[in-house]
Amino acid sequence: MTDRPIIRPTARVVVLDPDGRILLLGARLTDPAIAPGDVLFWYTPGGGVEGGERLRTAAVRELAEEIGLVVAEEDLEGPVWLRRHVGAFAGQDYDSRETFFVLRDVVHEVDASGRTELELLGEEPHRWWSVAEIASSTETFAPADVAAALQELLAGPWTGAPRVVS
Repeated sequence: MTDRPIIRPTARVVVLDPDGRILLLGARLTDPAIAPGDVLFWYTPGGGVEGGERLRTAAVRELAEEIGLVVAEEDLEGPVWLRRHVGAFAGQDYDSRETFFVLRDVVHEVDASGRTELELLGEEPHRWWSVAEIASSTETFAPADVAAALQELLAGPWTGAPRVVS
């Protein structure tokens, strides 16, 4: 393990269905060498930006890999949120610099067949959540303030600068 966290630019997508529910994945894996446990937290689809890749390109690629949803870059709205998260995975600290886009009015059945070997190892569940369900849940969410931030997104198209979320 290095002394400094690895900086990891990340592109994520807030996927909303026509009822305003958000699609979240349940993180269960802390290390590929350890069997996945219970859901640790719920998060939006997305992942690391590959070398030379644009944020929107990474977001679109991640949607296809993680949930089997193929969209065009211009279908993404935003960026709407920014988040910085430092945490460990497999004994290595990562400094994730997350940029979130939004995709509205999605009707889609999640297809995990495009996930990477590591993503498949985690056997992550998925669920469509309403703001009320998130706000009343005892589960952990990333970002932690997703219920409040989501309410702002549901008000209509995002026209301002990205909001910093926790």
